[in-house]
This record gives sequence, C-alpha cells and structure tokens, in this order.
Amino acid sequence: MATTADQVMAPALVPTTNRQQSKLNVGPMLQQNCTTLSSESNPKKKKEQKQHQLESIVKSPSGKLNEMPNLKTKPRVYKIVLTGGPCGGKTTGQSRLCTFFENLGWKVFRVPETATVLLSGGVKFSDLTAEEAKKFQENLIRTMVQIENTFFELGNSSTRDCLIICDRGVMDASAYIPKEKWEEMMAINKWNPVEMRDNRYNQILHLVSAANGAEDFYSTEKRKRIYQDHACRSEGVELARELDYKSAAAWVGHPYFDVIDNSTNFETKMNRMIESVCQKLGIDTRDRLQATSRKLKFLVKNLPPASEFPAFQDFDVVHHYLLSGGPKVQARLRKRGQNNHWSYIHTQRRPDVNNRERIEVKTQLTHRDYTNLLAQEDKAHFPIYKTRRCFLINNQYFQLDIYKEPCHSRCKNLILLETYSSLSGDALQKCMPTFLNIVKEVTGDPDYSMFNLSLRKDWKTCRSTAHGKQQKQQPQHQSPKSSPERQEYHPYEENSD
Repeated sequence: MATTADQVMAPALVPTTNRQQSKLNVGPMLQQNCTTLSSESNPKKKKEQKQHQLESIVKSPSGKLNEMPNLKTKPRVYKIVLTGGPCGGKTTGQSRLCTFFENLGWKVFRVPETATVLLSGGVKFSDLTAEEAKKFQENLIRTMVQIENTFFELGNSSTRDCLIICDRGVMDASAYIPKEKWEEMMAINKWNPVEMRDNRYNQILHLVSAANGAEDFYSTEKRKRIYQDHACRSEGVELARELDYKSAAAWVGHPYFDVIDNSTNFETKMNRMIESVCQKLGIDTRDRLQATSRKLKFLVKNLPPASEFPAFQDFDVVHHYLLSGGPKVQARLRKRGQNNHWSYIHTQRRPDVNNRERIEVKTQLTHRDYTNLLAQEDKAHFPIYKTRRCFLINNQYFQLDIYKEPCHSRCKNLILLETYSSLSGDALQKCMPTFLNIVKEVTGDPDYSMFNLSLRKDWKTCRSTAHGKQQKQQPQHQSPKSSPERQEYHPYEENSD
C-alpha cells in the first residue's frame, strides 16, 4: 500500500456537497477562472476577463446575489464519524441513522470499524510493545483511510443524497498511543490535524460510554453475551471511562463536534443523535424527534492563563459577511485553521419554505472557491477575526471566541463562550467551566450577535441590508415592534460557525 501523505490524505481532503470532492461548482464565476494559455500571455485579454469575472460574481444569471444554483440540484454527500467509549450506542446509532435517512430517500453507507477487523484477527493490543503499538496504529490509519475512500468514492458517484457513517475515524487512533508517539507519527507521514480531522469529515458524534453516567447499563459479561461482534473487548468501567475521555479529546477542535451524553434515557439519546445530524444538514424533523439542545452563549470577563484550561485546541478564525439576495437571506464565509492549514465554509441562512423557521446550509469549500466568493463581501460589515479555543469538560463541549483586532471598537477585548445543551438551571451550572469568570448569559441578546457585532454602523439605529445599503429610518411615530420589516429577519438567532 502506498504510504505517502498525499496518497493517504488527497482523496478526501475537501469533501463538498456535490459529486466533485476538490471542485465546487458555483456557477459562471468559477467557469471564468478556466482561462486559456493564450489569455495568460495576453495582459489586455486577461484584464478584460477579470472585469467580466467580477461582473459575473456581482450578478448571477438569475439576477440574485450570492446564489450557488448548481448546488441545489447536485446530490449531497455527508460524512459523519460515530465515536465514543465502549458501550456508548455506536452500533445501535448506526442502525437508527441508516433507517431514518433511508426513509428520507437517502443512500446510506456504513463504514466498518477498522480496529475491530484487525483486533478480531488475533491481535492483542496489550501484548504489543510501544514501538509495535505505534506501527500498528500507523498501519491501522492507512487501512482505515483506504476503506473510507472506497465508500467516499461510491458516495460521490451516487445519484441520490448520500450519508456515509464511519464507525470511528482516523483521529481515534491517537487515543491509544502516547502523545509524543502520535506527534512523531504525524511528522514522519507529513499528516496534519486540519486535513485529518476537520476537512475529512463533515461532523463528529461522540456517544458517551454507559460507563460514564449510565453505569447500571454497563456490564461486561452482558455485552459479551449479547453483542458477540464485540466479544474481543472486555473493558472494565474505569478503563471504559478513560477510553471514552481520550476518544473525545482526540476530536476536540473539529468545527462540528457533538457530544451525546447519558443525561436522558437511551431512546432519547438516539433521537438526540439523529436530530443533531438533521440540524447540521438543515433537515426539518418537525414532530418526528423531540426538541433537545439549544445554543447557549455567555459573556466572559477575561481570559485566564492557559494552565487553567483542560486540554484545548486553538484556531485562527476569520468571518466575512457576503452580499445576498434579500433581507431574509444571510450569507457568510468562514476561514478556520492551525499552523497555516485551513478549512473553508460557506454558510447561507434563509427561511424554510413555509417562512416559519430559519435554516442554515453549510458547504465546505476549496481555497479557490473561497477566494472567488470573497469578491462578494458586504462592505457594510467588518471582517471578524477571532481566536477560537475548543475544549471539553464534564462531557460538555465548549468554544471560547476571543475577538481580535482589527475590529470595531465594540469587539475589543470581547470574549464569548458558546455551547449546545438541553440542560438548564443547576444541572447546566454544574457543567460550566468554573475557571472562567462568566459575567452573564447573552443567549438571544442582539448586542452579542456576530452579525450585529460586525456592522460598521450601530445596529440599533440602522440595519444593513443584504446589499450593504442603509435601511430607511423608521418614522418616529411607528413602533419598532409593529414594523413588519423589522420582524422579517433576526440576526441574533444565527448559529456562529
């Protein structure tokens, strides 16, 4: 098997929602980039093509801004990882997701767990030396990548929307070897976590082990008797908890990492898992699943020393708001990375067909697509620059956004903590990081909406339309609450990505 970094990572570097992994079709603006060699050697012709390209970007054939029409007709390929400690519900979760999405008309592929295949062949991990364990994990990753790529290619050729469920992913291997060995392996193979963790998969779902919060349902002997396919595992409760934490820590930093804990019964846990995937895909589940977690946002007074945090990952994040087709549509770009390795996301926020709820559609981009879409930047907004610190504590995943200059004065020294949770009151308070000085909860407060924070003008006195023009002032006798125009769009409902 080939072992170079390019061969291991290239087939799935940047998965997109159409059937081309490395190329996103966003209409005429990308077609204009396919210049010929003759135009490259002709400066005058090249200048004319650039001008034509900019005109194509500002106005699409349909006359609507920020439109990516071809994405709507191409089947989606969505890649998720189910991870977690022993007895967390991954096997059942795969089956439930498969049934749910097949009922929606999707094609579903289930990628088997590579470690189980290898370990069931007679390998005992506890018998391996440190060097053997390192080599085993290295070969396991190569095998896993090749198996996954087989399914990814099948997904790309599917004529239907396709969900690919991976039973664990490449980063899970880091939970089973010392940190220094893992970093050595990454360096030797020229792998980097942004490509292996962030760009390879669309979403990570960590199903917390029953050994952590549902101990009465964790029984090694029972699992051996019922789940014969997992008979090669015999972890005790303490070891299962340790492995559960390590497998969660391996994925800290992924932009769409959801922890499904044991705060509810198992049936509800499975529904929460399905709902989490549907939310990311913009699929309206209506009353088919129970409403669960919501986004919570908190204002933090200051940044404590790094030594007070648990294990964390820091990322550089840049947001740009784009021109869009109307006041009910919001579009933005996000650039996120570490050590000069980047991932790019386009987010479009719009009402659903019944104009009752707002949905977000996220599309992973290549660097080229991102650069082209930047030409549609809405000049009524400042770019937003952040350091995003991701960490896990008490089975709760947090993102700490530390705003950086250049920025509007309202963003200076601003620190916001975000998490998703179905908890409230004392139960939520017990999960919150005690080392942070939290001033207050600001969930739903328009003063702390990223959309409003990015505006060049005060959002209270004017509203930036999708085209960056100032909204006409309300007549003094008209109450803002009675204005149908002001009720059309609520930017503080947005989910920051």
